[in-house]
Amino acid sequence: MDQRVAFIADWLRDEWTMTELAERYQISRKTAYKWVDRYERDPAQGLAERSRAPQTHGRAMAAETRDAVLALRRAHPRWGPKKLRTILRERTPDHPWPAASTIGDLLQREGLSAARRRTRYPVPVTQPLAAAHAPNDVWAADFKGWFRTADGTRCDPLTVTDACSRFVLCCRIVRPSAIGVRPWLERTFRDFGLPRALRTDNGPPFATTGPRSCRTWRCGGSSWASSSIGLIQGTRSKTGDMSDSI
Repeated sequence: MDQRVAFIADWLRDEWTMTELAERYQISRKTAYKWVDRYERDPAQGLAERSRAPQTHGRAMAAETRDAVLALRRAHPRWGPKKLRTILRERTPDHPWPAASTIGDLLQREGLSAARRRTRYPVPVTQPLAAAHAPNDVWAADFKGWFRTADGTRCDPLTVTDACSRFVLCCRIVRPSAIGVRPWLERTFRDFGLPRALRTDNGPPFATTGPRSCRTWRCGGSSWASSSIGLIQGTRSKTGDMSDSI
């Protein structure tokens, strides 16, 4: 902008021709006349920087197309771009409707569409599961699918088995929550001791978070099982996190 101001100042002196001024400032005569025209139209802001973005786009969506898409979307908020385009083409097959991706961009700009949640895929297991070479090496705990009795009562059977002997250590109908599972696991630990590893899935209540979840349980070096929140101590000499096998 400083160059333009200096150019206009020299032009206002009327001491040089337009060709001489263009050579002096190393610009074309067309640019020189453009600066003069902008200054004459707006002396205050005419020489300021302007956006170089095109004011019109040859492939921009027509106003009537835009209004038809938005009206149909507002009438059916759960319809996506693909379905909107299909319905519009069925209603007016001769009209050049835009692609589904263009309709999706329009809906996002107008605030009529929210981005989908990112799909989080489970981390693949790179190590084999703990092998059970003897009883009490590895236990497996899980809910084996719920069912309803004849009177409509829901039953959630919790089963705890020894992976080596296949012996069923516990099978009880309990609530599928940490409050329902914990007392029976503690009783099983008292009766049979602590395993080296407890294998479960990533569903509740085994993989939930919070102070009363099963992931917070630990095993230590004593010979008893504590019923307090947070710790379970057993007969193992090494301290380990029971949630490591989850």
